Amino acid sequence: MLSQTEKRISPLRWVPSAYFAMGIPFVVLNMVCVLMFKGMEISDSQIALWTSIVMFPWTIKFLWSPFLELFKTKKIIVVATQLISGIGFGLLALALHLPSFFAVCIAIMAVIALSGATHDVALDGLYMAELTTEDQSKYIGWQGAFYNLAKLVATGLLVYIAGVIIDHNRAAGAIGPDAVIPAWSTVMIVIALTLVSLSIYHSFSLPASAQQHKINGSAGHELMDVLKSFFKIKYIGWYILFVILYRLGEGFVMKIVPLFLKSDVSAGGLGLSEQQIGLLYGTFGAAAFVLGSLLAGYYVAHLGLKKALFSLVCIFNLPFIVYTILAWTQPESLWLIGGGIVFEYFGYGFGFVGLTLFMMQQIAPGEHQMAHYAFASGIMNLSVMMTGAVSGFISDAFGYKIFFTIVLVAVIPVFIMAKTIPFRFEDKQKQKI
Repeated sequence: MLSQTEKRISPLRWVPSAYFAMGIPFVVLNMVCVLMFKGMEISDSQIALWTSIVMFPWTIKFLWSPFLELFKTKKIIVVATQLISGIGFGLLALALHLPSFFAVCIAIMAVIALSGATHDVALDGLYMAELTTEDQSKYIGWQGAFYNLAKLVATGLLVYIAGVIIDHNRAAGAIGPDAVIPAWSTVMIVIALTLVSLSIYHSFSLPASAQQHKINGSAGHELMDVLKSFFKIKYIGWYILFVILYRLGEGFVMKIVPLFLKSDVSAGGLGLSEQQIGLLYGTFGAAAFVLGSLLAGYYVAHLGLKKALFSLVCIFNLPFIVYTILAWTQPESLWLIGGGIVFEYFGYGFGFVGLTLFMMQQIAPGEHQMAHYAFASGIMNLSVMMTGAVSGFISDAFGYKIFFTIVLVAVIPVFIMAKTIPFRFEDKQKQKI
């Protein structure tokens, strides 16, 4: 039973800010560091490979999710991991100045990833435990909007700031790493301070209701129980395949898009600077994404996930056509490129909530709700990680034009699954936990 104080904590006091904090480590490690290393003349294949490998904790986070059930409240885990991640980004800022910066940075990024993945498990568990199924749908738009707003702030505002500092340093006569390293060090310090500040805020604003799970037997036995119960879920084989396919296209393009935008026109790219990329992502892209996410939450709440799922899949995947067109035409107009990015981010924001709700409402319900959701999202991230790891090699081998065309073919199966996937629970059905 929640106390009267905990009942008065509105989800709007913590859902937006907590999911913004969730998004920062994932987005910075997965995307911003791609641009950072590109500016330091690391090859595309090495960037795509290592920035994908460090994301592995998000894939295997289900392994330690049962142990997090031992905590009386998930609040302490959320606050602590935000603080640890913030400190990690501070260390990353210092590591950029070392001679063997790439290897050291990858090691620090791996630690941040472990902290960030643990944070995700605890926060998702808190979200599902605190909110009813109806409220999960109601606030999923806020959750998705602010999780991915972190993506837009990082790839937009922070990349723009890095570009401004780089241009200033070059104008002052700095060349090579001397122009680039101070800029990205500044960005990493800003990220560190943001996460530390959010950890302090959430120590007061997060609900701390007691929802401890009792483990029967050893911890290893508990993990086996979780895994066995997961694979006993009705339709689980179809659900796993659907989760993998939903973000397959995104996994392929996530690393390559910023490289494509920055690469010279002669190399098949669009030849944009960090400032231009940050401007496009951080202005029109940000507005389109937030609008798409918020509209999607109310859209699903009104129509129901079962009826809305196919349209969500369509909207999520159709933007990949945009980059195929941009790769083949290589327009010089920032308005045309920006229009494509707006289309992409609106679709991404709108469609992303479909998979999140599907995992929460069709896969997670049961005795091990938090662990099952962590397992499902781990499988999802495995799809993104594996496709991201090989994307650089495919892009290098075939060029951007053929690469984006291959992605369009790869997403066809998920459209078919969205029309045929069976549901365990109806949209209004009370799920027994």
